[in-house]
Amino acid sequence: MFVSADDPVRLRKSHLRGADAIILDLEDAVAPARKQAARDAIGAEIDRLAALEQALVVRVNKPWLAILKDLAACIRPGVSAIMVPKVEEPAHIRIIAEMIGELENLHGLEADSIGIICLVESAAGLEHMAALSMIPRVIGLALGSEDFALGVGVAPTPALLDLPCRQLALAASRSGIMAIAVPASIAQFRDTLPFANAVRQGRAFGITGALCIHPRQVEIANRELSPTEEEVEQARFVLTAWNTHNASGVMQLDGHMIDRPVMLRAAAILARAGSAG
Repeated sequence: MFVSADDPVRLRKSHLRGADAIILDLEDAVAPARKQAARDAIGAEIDRLAALEQALVVRVNKPWLAILKDLAACIRPGVSAIMVPKVEEPAHIRIIAEMIGELENLHGLEADSIGIICLVESAAGLEHMAALSMIPRVIGLALGSEDFALGVGVAPTPALLDLPCRQLALAASRSGIMAIAVPASIAQFRDTLPFANAVRQGRAFGITGALCIHPRQVEIANRELSPTEEEVEQARFVLTAWNTHNASGVMQLDGHMIDRPVMLRAAAILARAGSAG
């Protein structure tokens, strides 16, 4: 869930919202005149939220002079990843990855402990998602639906966003990294039904996470992206049968073929259910 890095009121309760990670936003949510003040305050906020065991991501600005200041302010213990906006070129991310590595070393952090989430927000960025997913420090691809729609010149509806979400899910699966996207606008948070439908559709594409701007959306994303009770029960049934029969190739179960990919998918469902609590 995005929270402006210069909004102490919302930051104070952000760890109570149920989000897998809070994205401390130094980019769009912070006015230009407030950027440096946000940088000056973000270290203490990171320390506070990390002490509460809240996973943290920081969205930085794209211009080089700005990102140098952002990284210097936020590379510290407690930060899990840096979200880089408006990503279009893999070379850009490789340079940022080196910068993060130098700062990790400077602050005595474990090497490669801070990942990168590439926020793709243009048609140009779509062309490079496969290459971006292969960069070692990249742990996720995300779609910025509002800016993407702005670039195309239409509204952020499923008609526009379905295909980019599918492409992002496929590119992320190539390297086994997070696929964070919703085929709908995230700006309309009061009407929750369209968002729920979009998250459900995204999950069918292979999406594993959703960007949120409001706690209502967090609750919906957690529900829709978690395995259902029926899915968990079926997965247990499959694994029990597989292990009981010591299957190593193909077996039949209640009229369905069970082979190794089906067994591994069942194991992944149980692992995801465990992560979701």
